[in-house]
Amino acid sequence: MHFEIGVTIFVFVMTMVVILWRPRGLNEAWPASFGAAIILLTGIVSRGDVMDIIGKIGGASITIMATLVMAVILESFGFFHWAAARLVTLAKGSGYRLYWYIQLLCFLMTLLFNNDGSIMITTPILILLLKNLRMKKHETISYLLSGALIATASSAPIGVSNIVNLIALKIVDMTLYMHTAMMFVPATLGLLFMSWLMFMVIKKDLPKKLPSHSYDIEERFFTKNFHPLKGNTTVETKRQRTQFMFKILTYVFIVRCLLFVASYLSIPIEWVAVMGSLSLLIWRWYHLRTSPVDILKKTPWHILIFAFSMYIIIFGLQNAGLTAILVQICEPIVNKGLLSASLVMGGLVSVLSNIFNNHQALMIGTITLTEMGLDPITLKTIYLANIIGSDMGSLLLPIGTLASLIWMHILKQNKVEITWKEYVNVTVRVIPLATVVTLLLLFYWVHLVFY
Repeated sequence: MHFEIGVTIFVFVMTMVVILWRPRGLNEAWPASFGAAIILLTGIVSRGDVMDIIGKIGGASITIMATLVMAVILESFGFFHWAAARLVTLAKGSGYRLYWYIQLLCFLMTLLFNNDGSIMITTPILILLLKNLRMKKHETISYLLSGALIATASSAPIGVSNIVNLIALKIVDMTLYMHTAMMFVPATLGLLFMSWLMFMVIKKDLPKKLPSHSYDIEERFFTKNFHPLKGNTTVETKRQRTQFMFKILTYVFIVRCLLFVASYLSIPIEWVAVMGSLSLLIWRWYHLRTSPVDILKKTPWHILIFAFSMYIIIFGLQNAGLTAILVQICEPIVNKGLLSASLVMGGLVSVLSNIFNNHQALMIGTITLTEMGLDPITLKTIYLANIIGSDMGSLLLPIGTLASLIWMHILKQNKVEITWKEYVNVTVRVIPLATVVTLLLLFYWVHLVFY
């Protein structure tokens, strides 16, 4: 047993070190899969455990990948340039108004897709917009950072907006419907508080008046990329393009709603997600005459490998006895009452997320809870407190979530530099307080409605 514990902890720590270090831009899936291979070869995780893992994460992974495919399809329709142009129009020259519209966009994109997909959609939109407006560096960082924080944290209100949330739902035997009923109101109110707090913190760095943009982002893109001579066409006027984009977003919203209907009716939600993505893909093929092959190249398939590999390592920690130790430590805290349990467990997952990444932290926290013999409502409430710590509290450092790592990678690709000091200077004044407020809102909402 001591050998198993030693090997598993060593593999876990070394995997996290390489993921955070990322030598030469190494994809996080490589160290995770290498670590998982060692765990499997040593027999700490058996074949039976692997089948159990596939059962737990299979549906969640397929759902998330189908959603990311939708996000990639949106890009090919010119959504990024259209959205950037709409933000400029809606802001009406006000830098403060632009902030709030960016917050709304990031929130909605996470609800419609997921936190990773939202980052992949909103970050290029904001970079396009801010470069076109020729923003100063501190202004650019403020808009990009505030947008990324709200996009990632917005995965808390509904369980389908984050792959690790979906996996954890399976572990605690909780439906999307129940998750939303218990979480949507307190988490959304917490996000509003977080947005207001961020605005007060970065207000001095935001321009009161926006500079004039140098060219029409939308018109330039559509003129360049869509032309009958290229074999594809698109609607010609801005009004027609807006109507077209709203049709696509309405379709995505309907698919999203159907996921909850499927969950309520005990239908595998991955079936709905896959059918929704395939239908949109066929529509794009017909509309743009574009082969679906490009989706295979643009979709971040490594997320599947990363999630599966990390779960094997976490399962190894469980088999080696880590969760038994955590149960002994956490059980006295949980027995003190729901409020203290929610605050402490949510805070613990927040800390672990910023050290190890929220995927690992939430998996460890959730597995630990299931071994305490708690009644259903108490288990689900403390689990949701863990979600708040995983989705919001994890944002204190840029290594706390996979979405944050994707965000940093996109910024690097676009030659936008942001230092850890600039990141933490904002998050240290926003994230801890916003997390505590949201945990309190969760407790009082559950106590009011479900007790």
